[in-house]
Amino acid sequence: MARQLRAEQTRATIITAAADLFDRRGYESTSLSDIVEHAQVTKGALYFHFAAKEDLAHAIMELQSQASRQIACEMESRGYSSLETLMRTMFGITRLSVEGPIPRAGLRLATGPVPVKAPMQHPFAEWLDIATRKLVGAVKESDLHPDVDIDAAAHSLVCFFVGTRIVGRSVEPVVRQPRRLAEMWHVLIRGMVPVPRRPRYLTLATQLEREVRLSQREAVG
Repeated sequence: MARQLRAEQTRATIITAAADLFDRRGYESTSLSDIVEHAQVTKGALYFHFAAKEDLAHAIMELQSQASRQIACEMESRGYSSLETLMRTMFGITRLSVEGPIPRAGLRLATGPVPVKAPMQHPFAEWLDIATRKLVGAVKESDLHPDVDIDAAAHSLVCFFVGTRIVGRSVEPVVRQPRRLAEMWHVLIRGMVPVPRRPRYLTLATQLEREVRLSQREAVG
């Protein structure tokens, strides 16, 4: 049992170290030797868990997808409206990216040279599915204009979300992501939500940004 626990801890250490390097340097600029050094493990320990660098990338993307699905399921279980569920899910994913390297590296890998292999679904396809379902629900609940093109809105929403994070990674600290996400929602809410419903969701976007910022301070403090 103790040996199994140590093996699991070593695997987690390797994944975290690889994610940190993939996030900061990029996949192609990181070697297995770099990961061994950063994780402070032996090459034998790394190869015991992962046969190739691509296997590490897949493990990181799978962990990111699992975390995103867990957040989505948790939000769906709380009885929020469809639009609030979608907003809380996206802010939850952003919070994870601010707090740890695995979600950040997962996003970078999903937009890079590493192919996503079955049975794992591409993270962006998962997010499109979540967005589509929640936007359909929001129309039914009268939180979106009835003539909103759901497919176009879901695609634009995911592209906006991913693009904001990619651009932000290059030009500003990761702690700015919650603010950028709130700005994104303010733009989208004004374009898609009927006037009587807008104050509720504009206020919610500001509230969720504040909550993520608070969790950042608590993590640092």
